[in-house]
Amino acid sequence: MTPRVTAGARRGRRAAAALSGARGFALAAHRLESARSLDEVVQTAAALAAEMLQGKLAAICRIEHETMRVLHHEPSSDPRHAWRLLTTYRADDRPALRRLIRERESWVAHAQDVTGQPTRPGDEGAGDPVEVAQLLEVGAASSLGAPIVVNGVVWGAVFALRGPDDGLFTLDDQACAEVIAALTAGAIARVDLEEQIRHLVADDPLTGLANRRVADNAAEAALESGEEVCIVMCDVDGLKRVNDELGHDVGDDLLRSVADVLRRAVERLPGSTAARLGGDEFCLVTVGQHRAEVAEVMLSTTLESPLPHGAAISYGLASTAITGEISARHLFRRADIAQYRVKRARARARQSAVPIADPAVTAERVVVAGAAAITAAQSGVVPRLCAMAAATTETLGGSAWAVLMQRDGTASAVARGGSPADVDHEQIVTQVTHGVWLVEIGASPHAAAGPAVTTALHALAAVAVEGAS
Repeated sequence: MTPRVTAGARRGRRAAAALSGARGFALAAHRLESARSLDEVVQTAAALAAEMLQGKLAAICRIEHETMRVLHHEPSSDPRHAWRLLTTYRADDRPALRRLIRERESWVAHAQDVTGQPTRPGDEGAGDPVEVAQLLEVGAASSLGAPIVVNGVVWGAVFALRGPDDGLFTLDDQACAEVIAALTAGAIARVDLEEQIRHLVADDPLTGLANRRVADNAAEAALESGEEVCIVMCDVDGLKRVNDELGHDVGDDLLRSVADVLRRAVERLPGSTAARLGGDEFCLVTVGQHRAEVAEVMLSTTLESPLPHGAAISYGLASTAITGEISARHLFRRADIAQYRVKRARARARQSAVPIADPAVTAERVVVAGAAAITAAQSGVVPRLCAMAAATTETLGGSAWAVLMQRDGTASAVARGGSPADVDHEQIVTQVTHGVWLVEIGASPHAAAGPAVTTALHALAAVAVEGAS
């Protein structure tokens, strides 16, 4: 009996056959090669599948954790298929999808035979019963899927549907879908490699921000625009202490937190570039933003996003509105000088500040800060004592602290911390002991002290030692 295929469908089959020949595949490869991003690859591949497979729907799907979702379908403007972008398909529920993922098998399913009559239950030629039921549910006649294998892993699938008047997918169509999937896989691998190379060249591997080269280029380009350019230089107060007390893994997390703060600033300053220059040095390059707005964004962002472990961002700003025509190198230098002044001013303010006039309230603040630091520290005695000493010294406005161990009547330093080089005024040192351990805690001469504070410090030292594993 003659297959039920309309004249329009036959013309489409002939056009698709011509397109899916060697020349058609060469053109398809060229179109995919021109795609510069994953989104472009996916959209191009879906369009190619629609053209070459001549279905009423063609889609590129992503498969992760044995779950498939549609990334893009053609025709993309058809509202009848918009729901597919919100639908996921589990391999546990779809045997054909499960085989596609685990055995990398393409598949074809039919809800009708070549005469247009519905396929009978149990008809092996119809394909997987679950896919047949899905076809009947959406009023389609035939479907197929082919795996997209990228670097040895099933990344996704090419999927296509035909309606009742479009004819059934054949083995040739299945082979065509497999070629489209292979071409798509090659394009995905290429753009993924290109993106990795871009990250290696342009991004700081720890924080994901731009690196120094990108920051320099951004500043040069901004200066050429003729608009106001601001450079904000930042560094991290407390990074050394965190590294010493809590370990470098925690210090790395702190640097990532700084990067997150700068990303929030970038979101509020369109066209700006955030970069890590190295160590604890970061910068922000803005163009077309008034310096007052940049300063306000930095202030509000740092206040809204405090850093963990008592660390803080010191930053300084330089603007071409003040400096006039200047090179990028000198503008960076101006911002660096401004940042250094801010850092020094913060250290002086900490030394001269009166934390709390009431010793009882000061003792409470010492307990809260010290207990939190001990809880966050690593499990050993020394890390816990270092964390406690650093937190309480900062709370009391001090600048330096030390942890010592007593042996044969002599105390030897195990660890020291703080910023003794920043001291512009004398500090008072309080010593507390527990067993063989002695902790020296610095405090501003103006800090409210007394027996309550000393008792709190002794209690914290006991907690740090006794609770260590």
